Amino acid sequence: MAEHDPDGGYLLDNRQVQAGIRFGALAELFDPVTFRHVDRLGIGPGMRCWEVGAGGPSVPLGLAERVGPTGTVVATDIDVAWTREIAGGPIEVLTHDVAADPPPPGGFDLVHARLVLVHVADRAEALRRMVQALRPGGTLLLEDADPALQPLLCPDESGPDQRLANRLRSGFRTLMAARGADLAYGRTLPRVLREAGLHDVRADAYFPITSPACAVLEDATVRQIRHHLTGRGLATDEEIDRHLANVAAGRLDLATAPLISAWGRRP
Repeated sequence: MAEHDPDGGYLLDNRQVQAGIRFGALAELFDPVTFRHVDRLGIGPGMRCWEVGAGGPSVPLGLAERVGPTGTVVATDIDVAWTREIAGGPIEVLTHDVAADPPPPGGFDLVHARLVLVHVADRAEALRRMVQALRPGGTLLLEDADPALQPLLCPDESGPDQRLANRLRSGFRTLMAARGADLAYGRTLPRVLREAGLHDVRADAYFPITSPACAVLEDATVRQIRHHLTGRGLATDEEIDRHLANVAAGRLDLATAPLISAWGRRP
């Protein structure tokens, strides 16, 4: 792991304007995957769901459609700026730290977190609290990235523009690791769910190699962390400008780290 970053805190701050753009791109890329699993798990009318680290509104809204007016979706995050306006009906929005605060009361048929635990320093405690919140027979669905499993932004590293893109992605990973992110966490999800006492554990993985949403996500991410990249000497302003121009021109086949989805049932 890289040396500790003196800035501390979450690298991709929800208060920055690019956060909303990132949430939209992540929804386009990964909501079909998430809801394929949610639907396979049989989440439906009257059920109670806890969306942990909701970030943007798309997953709570999708869950609310499935549980209907007789169900409940509790959407929590340390910063609820992007979900506050969807509160009402079956959706409750709470400011909450999953690794420090008690779980919302009532017990849940589904607890879901996407791209959350990889960034949480005390992942084991957060997981324990999510398992604790499940009703008997309830399901925990965790979806997290594994940047170490597929570290390249451009898997087809065919020229200098692609090499620059991959070097900047390496700088991004350095910044994440310095703030406590576990870049190989995704692959551990099946094991940690079994070790938490869950049954019928299964998992799969997905990552796009080329998608317009990947370009939107990359542009917003680089703009959000630009001052960290230059401040740590991981890239120059000229290199970042050149990379952003390459992304905008559509000359790069951009990928994401694999999203590993794992789920298990509380007996």
